[in-house]
Amino acid sequence: MSIVVENITRFYGTQKALNNVSFNISKGQVTGLLGPNGAGKSTLMKILTGYLPPSSGKALVCGLSITAQSLEARRHIGYLPEHNPLYTDLYVREYLELMGRLQGLGSKALQRADEVIELTEITPERHKQIGQLSKGYRQRVGLAQALLHEPEVLILDEPTSGLDPNQIVSIRQLITSLGADRTVLLSTHIMQEVEAMCNRVIIINKGNTVVDQPMNNLNGQSLETLFREATNVQ
Repeated sequence: MSIVVENITRFYGTQKALNNVSFNISKGQVTGLLGPNGAGKSTLMKILTGYLPPSSGKALVCGLSITAQSLEARRHIGYLPEHNPLYTDLYVREYLELMGRLQGLGSKALQRADEVIELTEITPERHKQIGQLSKGYRQRVGLAQALLHEPEVLILDEPTSGLDPNQIVSIRQLITSLGADRTVLLSTHIMQEVEAMCNRVIIINKGNTVVDQPMNNLNGQSLETLFREATNVQ
């Protein structure tokens, strides 16, 4: 399994953000993570990427403990956080080359930067400063950065945030193609995202896993209806 989550619990002070969450995700699977605001989605993603430790439980990425073997595990992960941090005074190509070098690509960093620029369709903007880009193109730069080191696991928090309808379609297609030979876990508030890209859905509510099933098991039920029933949304 590319991602193994076993009984992950996380407290913030006395508040329990995650409660004994467990699931496994295998290679070649695109999994959508859904939940209301405050359900624990971003906390779970931060734990899986080594930014937060769990209060209890364990998480493995490509067989490596995200706590005990953090650096090794993170080499297998490409991460696009919800609030995409970028160096806005750098140029797109310059930024991606720098990130590639920091990820250990050495002399191949510039070549790989050009490859992910083309892959994420930001070629027309590659010589602009990141601060001059629209929100949608900044999101693409963040995705390009996540792909630089050709990770086996992609963890994407709201990957289409800020994109226009045409950009959303192309990014959905890209994520679907990437999921053919990688493991992709993405969070979103948009049901259509999961229906368009994912072959499995996990729904978290108040820190608990309330749904975990393949998309083809919906048996005609809409994902929106399933979500409302699972989270008691009226």
